[in-house]
Amino acid sequence: MRTIAVVVTARPSYSRIRSALVAIRDHPDLELRLIVGASALLDRYGAVPRRMAADGLEVHERVQVLVEGENDVAMAKTTGLALLELTSVLDRMRPDAVVTVADRYETLATAIAVSYLGIPLVHVQGGEVTGSIDDRVRHAVTKLADLHLPANAAAAARIVAMGEDPARVVVTGCPSIDLAAAVDAGDRLPFDPVARYGGVGADLDPSAGYLVVMQHPVTDEHRDARAHVTATLEAVRASGRPALWFWPNPDAGSDGTSEGIRAFREAHPDSPVRFFKNMAPEDFLALLSHADALVGNSSVGIRECAYLGVPAVNVGSRQQGRDRGHNVVDVTYDRDAIAAAIERAVTSPRPPSDPLYGDGDAGQRIAEALATAPLTPAVHHPA
Repeated sequence: MRTIAVVVTARPSYSRIRSALVAIRDHPDLELRLIVGASALLDRYGAVPRRMAADGLEVHERVQVLVEGENDVAMAKTTGLALLELTSVLDRMRPDAVVTVADRYETLATAIAVSYLGIPLVHVQGGEVTGSIDDRVRHAVTKLADLHLPANAAAAARIVAMGEDPARVVVTGCPSIDLAAAVDAGDRLPFDPVARYGGVGADLDPSAGYLVVMQHPVTDEHRDARAHVTATLEAVRASGRPALWFWPNPDAGSDGTSEGIRAFREAHPDSPVRFFKNMAPEDFLALLSHADALVGNSSVGIRECAYLGVPAVNVGSRQQGRDRGHNVVDVTYDRDAIAAAIERAVTSPRPPSDPLYGDGDAGQRIAEALATAPLTPAVHHPA
């Protein structure tokens, strides 16, 4: 039996790997060890361990490494603390392999610690392109990884082009699509988001139609975060459509994003916008599947919305370069351009489902790869 440690450091990362965690836990040849840290431990960012417990997953280690500040210095220091703490945890645990997810800055700390400890590193969702510092983190983790589990063939080809052994690259799909595939929301939203999750702002009737908005700061542009979110806030207001808006990730610039949201609420208390911190993944995906469109810069618009056939207005550069389906309309940080894109998205025919990032069985494929693939540190040769 192989012991597989998985490191989760943020709410979005849990959604990205949840179905794989369940599949690893249930696989007869695998033993799951779950390590949770950074913002994933904080109530205001979703209190991920509670979600895990509800899903029947046991947290084996918690690492308190998040440096408050929501700026580039805090991100760098969090990465350093994570490297120190994860090294100690993994040295005690000594699993057969460690799984790290995507491209957050804490992911780099995981990769460095695992590599120097001589433990095989498994990277999920490598090979993608977004045109920001996330690319450098993602590609650095790729070069440190020993087994690559990308979401699609295009990402796999990029990994191989970086000089990685094709025999150590297995296309699995994205586990977040597994959650989207399991959504059965019916003809109408099966719950009242305000009654279930509270939030602040206008009282909305979802049956009348609504937008979902998720806009995070861009690390490379964090000083402009307030101006960026203000453009989107004004565009959503100009559209006249009710909106359910979700709070940003704790990255550099999120204080500017938060300040922009608070200033907007004070200046426009009658705007039909309701703000939420987080929701259970199933509820969020049900909410998304019934939305008129998703607006902002979350990868949800690129991944889950493609599968669900939900129009997405992608604002700015955060997802630049990422493979996208026909559901996506790209737009700059301009109020009028965003408003026009929203109108186009909600009045055009609904896009069909696109399995660009998976078909709903990624978790099982990841577990099987972990059970059968060679788990030894790779010898990397120049391409």
